[in-house]
Amino acid sequence: MIESAEMSEIAEMKGPLTRRRRTTITGSGTVKQAKGSKCHDAGENSPQSPGAQTKTDDVSRHPSDGKPDREMRGSGQQTHSPIRKHMSVVEDFNQRLSCHVLQESLLSSASGYSNYRGILNWCVVMLVLSNARLFLENIIKYGILVDPIQVLSLFLKDPYSWPAACLIIGSNVFILAALYTERRLAVGTISQRTGVILHIFNLTSILIFPAATVHTVTSMTPVGGILSLGVYTVLFLKLYSYQDTNKWCREIRQMKAKRLTRSNSCPSVAQSNGSAVHSHVSYPGNLTHRDMYYFVCAPTLCYQLNFPRSRRIRIRFLLRRLFEMLFFIQLLVGLIQQWMVPTIQNSMKPFQEMDFSRMVERLLKLAVPNHLIWLIFFYWFFHSCLNFVAELLQFGDREFYKDWWNSETVTYFWSNWNIPVHKWCLRHFYKPMLRKGVNKFLAQTAVFLMSAFFHEYLVSVPLKMFRPWAFMGMMVQVPLAWFVSRFLDGNYGNAAVWISLIIGQPVAVLMYVHDYYVIHYGTTT
Repeated sequence: MIESAEMSEIAEMKGPLTRRRRTTITGSGTVKQAKGSKCHDAGENSPQSPGAQTKTDDVSRHPSDGKPDREMRGSGQQTHSPIRKHMSVVEDFNQRLSCHVLQESLLSSASGYSNYRGILNWCVVMLVLSNARLFLENIIKYGILVDPIQVLSLFLKDPYSWPAACLIIGSNVFILAALYTERRLAVGTISQRTGVILHIFNLTSILIFPAATVHTVTSMTPVGGILSLGVYTVLFLKLYSYQDTNKWCREIRQMKAKRLTRSNSCPSVAQSNGSAVHSHVSYPGNLTHRDMYYFVCAPTLCYQLNFPRSRRIRIRFLLRRLFEMLFFIQLLVGLIQQWMVPTIQNSMKPFQEMDFSRMVERLLKLAVPNHLIWLIFFYWFFHSCLNFVAELLQFGDREFYKDWWNSETVTYFWSNWNIPVHKWCLRHFYKPMLRKGVNKFLAQTAVFLMSAFFHEYLVSVPLKMFRPWAFMGMMVQVPLAWFVSRFLDGNYGNAAVWISLIIGQPVAVLMYVHDYYVIHYGTTT
């Protein structure tokens, strides 16, 4: 039996013109062989013996018996296995003879290689080690400067006087004024023109009233002034979007178009298997106190009648964000007190004496802690704080930032590092200007102009001095954006964006601190 199988394999290896034999083992253990036909290119059948013909016909008449078919498949596998083995041997010899192929080095741009995770980890390690050395040097030179009591004095001069908190609480007057104005417009008790005038007066008061209060109240600290003015600035943008969106709803209703519905801006929550089911509200059903204050507290500047909502509050996610908020705010305060304040104080004398080389040295020394603090603040506010508020309110749109760190142009950076402000500018300022026929460059310049105004508003008013450094810093972004987009691209453009962030901010910080000390204390020493 074994000899016949070996002979069958030898016959199969001779090529496609050799007769194929099927070997069948019967129940009694005897071996039966059925002769196959030769494979001719012309397709002619070779003569077969009657016995072979009979056995072939028997097989064809009993298709239910799959033994011959399985044996043929097994025979084919046995035929291909030596061929595969021969091919693998040939490939092995080819690999030994040739070890070079046409390819680029990994660090070449033409290679298409992009996995630099190891280099990124190396950069992080080097950054940690270098900053650890600077931190140790700072501790040896100045000692421990972190003082929690001093932090409280930044917000309060008098423990019995809380002007910033009172100012923030007073913002409810402007919120309710906007809501009641929209209610009167919805029912038609006041005209559209009267409503516009009331909204303009309300929005203007939101900017003027806190600025006048900060400037006149002597117990208001600079940090408290920045905090309260920041709240009023956010409120200004929110209420502008609120009145704009409701105006669009009235226009659609007047045009008798489809009524806008929304699912989540003012939720009516019914718990069902751990998920929230929200009711649909249409204009003017959205003009309620609950809807207004949900929008005021939500981490967005753009009002709409269909806020996306998450199904439930994730407790573990909420606690992680809360821990990050508490940890990073303490880290920020510690770095400012321990690292930035001594560096700024030591930088005043070179600025006073106009020692250019020392000024550059102090500027570069301040750039590292300033940039590190800015990055920590970005994560603390845009990721930890906004995600905490969004999770608490089940606000579904969590895109508060994009990959601004990959920015190859200045315009891309300003469009992606602060998504809530970018959405507001695009929806309520940039696109309306384009609809009125203003070209794109002038519209972009107007957006930077408005941003420059608010940057200066949030710095000069709390410091009670009017210097154009923040305004000029923002307006310089316009020619810088043109230069980078025109002459730099790829990694060079990304490097230019990073340099502008690392160097530009400490320049403004030093200028404001220098002028603040000169104005309020008469000296920079």
